[in-house]
Amino acid sequence: VQLQASGGGLVQTGGSLRLSCKATGINFSIKAVDWYRQAPGDQRELVATIASDGLANYADSVRGRFTASRDNVRRTMYLQMNSLKPEDTAVYYCHVDFRGRDYWGKGTQVTVSS
Repeated sequence: VQLQASGGGLVQTGGSLRLSCKATGINFSIKAVDWYRQAPGDQRELVATIASDGLANYADSVRGRFTASRDNVRRTMYLQMNSLKPEDTAVYYCHVDFRGRDYWGKGTQVTVSS
């Protein structure tokens, strides 16, 4: 199982970024997938979960600003981040629980300048 994330970068407050994460080695279409983030000195936190049918749930801190989605044909999950704030600065990870094991993407840095 491999998860390859991309799309991070530096953006000003109020800007937007879109993260992508492509999965290989699993039957992607039947698995829920997640986005997490970890800021320096903080624990990794769940940002969004996307069920196999595309239904997404969000952390309170990002609800209404972030949109998580997936393309099961492309085996890719997305995180559209709008109205970004400095407190969104973190390394963002894609994640899947497959056969009782956690698999993580490499992580992509998102930095929001004030």
